[in-house]
Amino acid sequence: MSKLRLAVVGAGAFGRNHMRVIRSLPNVELTAVCDTNVDHAQAAALEFETRAVSLEDLPGMVDAAIVAVPTSAHAAVGCALLESGIDVLVEKPIAPTMAEADALVDTAARHGRVLQVGHLERFNPAITALAERITVPLFFEIHRLSLFTPRALDVDVVLDLMIHDIDILLALTGKMPKEVRAAGISILSDKVDIANVRLAFPGGCVANVTASRVYTERVRKMRVFQPHQYISLDYHKQEAVAFSVSGDRQIGYDPFHITKAEPLALELAHFVECVTSRATPRVDGVEARKALAVSLDIMSHIAAHAETIAATLAAHPNLP
Repeated sequence: MSKLRLAVVGAGAFGRNHMRVIRSLPNVELTAVCDTNVDHAQAAALEFETRAVSLEDLPGMVDAAIVAVPTSAHAAVGCALLESGIDVLVEKPIAPTMAEADALVDTAARHGRVLQVGHLERFNPAITALAERITVPLFFEIHRLSLFTPRALDVDVVLDLMIHDIDILLALTGKMPKEVRAAGISILSDKVDIANVRLAFPGGCVANVTASRVYTERVRKMRVFQPHQYISLDYHKQEAVAFSVSGDRQIGYDPFHITKAEPLALELAHFVECVTSRATPRVDGVEARKALAVSLDIMSHIAAHAETIAATLAAHPNLP
């Protein structure tokens, strides 16, 4: 069987991570790398034993491509590839605006191409195990905290980090939120670096989500409360445990049996399978569009909250 020819567009940290994993996949060839910075592309090509080419060279050269460029360029690059007959996995978020997300979704459908979006946590073995144990979730408490890094500062922390958890919440509840309350502040960039959100879903489920990229350590944790059970999950460690109450009020302690694996490797293997079989990806453009819509709604509420705070401070000019 001939190998699937894959290109990576974007030779930054995300792109290089994709290249590392692609080279470990069976029946896949890392055929090319592209970057607007030619030096970066050539350095990556040398490291991962592939070719540095321009975006215009890819049609006819590859079967599929990973788009790991800045979010602002997702639609332009992704649509160009899709229109040329190349299947695409674009990093999350799918795009910075709904119009650009729709352009990607529509272009993929019009040309009969596979469009997958890199919501990596969908492939986290701990989340896969959790999805099998969810009954009627009533409350989520989620923290996604990171050390500050210059990468991804073209978007707010909501689109950078929190969108991972928004996507997971939509998948686990199967619903869109009916109410959003949010607050956020800028600390080390001109974007929102810390955000806290309360989402209320139809049926009474509530989620409290905090994301920060100016924390002192890396934290990726979720707590889920459902009838007679509390589940604690660590995304990073890929561990989860359920605490249950029996009819005679005895507390049960049930660690999940999880086979740990690298989510990126699972995600890329899934993309390859979808390209090969022409199946719909677990996180296609339609799914990713939902997470973007909620994230943009959150950002609008954060902006409104910021205006309220500014007005409050302006009304107290003599504050120290």
